[in-house]
Amino acid sequence: MEQPISRTCLYYSHVTLGAKMEPFAGFSMPIQYQGIIEEHQAVRTAAGMFDVSHMGEILVSGPDAEKYVNYLFTNDVTDMPEGKVLYGMMLHPDGGVVDDLLVYRLFGGKGFLLVVNAANIAKDAAWACSLAEKYDVTVENRSEDWGEVALQGPEAERIMLEVLGLDMKELVFYTFTEARWKGYRLTVSRTGYTGEDGFELYGSPEVVCHIWKALLDAGVQPCGLGCRDTLRFEAGLPLYGHELSDTISPVEAGLGMFVKADKGDFCGRDAVIRQKAEGVSRKVIGIELSDKAIPRAGYPVFAGGEQIGHVTTGYRSISTGKSICMALVSAGYAALGTSLEVEIHRKRIPGTVCKKRFYRTSYKK
Repeated sequence: MEQPISRTCLYYSHVTLGAKMEPFAGFSMPIQYQGIIEEHQAVRTAAGMFDVSHMGEILVSGPDAEKYVNYLFTNDVTDMPEGKVLYGMMLHPDGGVVDDLLVYRLFGGKGFLLVVNAANIAKDAAWACSLAEKYDVTVENRSEDWGEVALQGPEAERIMLEVLGLDMKELVFYTFTEARWKGYRLTVSRTGYTGEDGFELYGSPEVVCHIWKALLDAGVQPCGLGCRDTLRFEAGLPLYGHELSDTISPVEAGLGMFVKADKGDFCGRDAVIRQKAEGVSRKVIGIELSDKAIPRAGYPVFAGGEQIGHVTTGYRSISTGKSICMALVSAGYAALGTSLEVEIHRKRIPGTVCKKRFYRTSYKK
């Protein structure tokens, strides 16, 4: 039986704006408004805004909150300052990734906010609860209580001040603050998923709708999930289900720096320690093709006539003009400069292994 499609608090605004709507992670979401290229370029050159209210929010509180989150999460939250954000993963015991997520240490000793992928909300909440039994904590799935807008691009800081009256120049990358806007409470973080400077604004569905309208009235370009994917891909950021999954570990994905094996025990620790020590049989790499053909997820990758992996994400890059992709391949072919081929429409296109960050990111440190 098919599950019903959910709608974010901004659904009717998307429809009114004529967005192309499609199902995504159980939600009806805008894929594009004017067009993926126009929206992508708006974020790279000025600013664009995204409805990310489909993302999940899980609150963790209680006396053992820090100890529990450190067991649940691969990064190290020990003595993590209030107002700080960390990226990491939740792992299965075998090292596969339950999900990748952001962890916020809340102000006033209120615990932690876990921001998880929309497609995994139910799975993540169940996983988090299953690991909480031996800790004195409360784990609450509060996803339906929150909406979220991401404002991204080099003009984001100016727009925050001039349009919303929120001065965020002191907020640095991967930190957040609590703010008030027209009497509403907001959580504002200097984070995003585009490779550009920007902010993510969390609040009640009501305030998120008001903020979206204020930004729209000020001429900020609304952007869909189409360019969100092209932007994150160029910046080398992984997408769960593509570069990470239940069967792809952070070590295989090249994200081992977000796994702090020396912090003490956590779920999946033994597996990733073993992988780091012994090496892995496959790795996620970047490939630049010599042709204009466009690689797509699932296309086979060859070396010496033998299939050695597959594309996880691929595009004709809007920012660089190059045909590029990320691929999961046998580790013996992962060295920079290695010659490979990607099969596109039954033709094998030559390519070269390159760094996964195809575009230089622009974050405010």
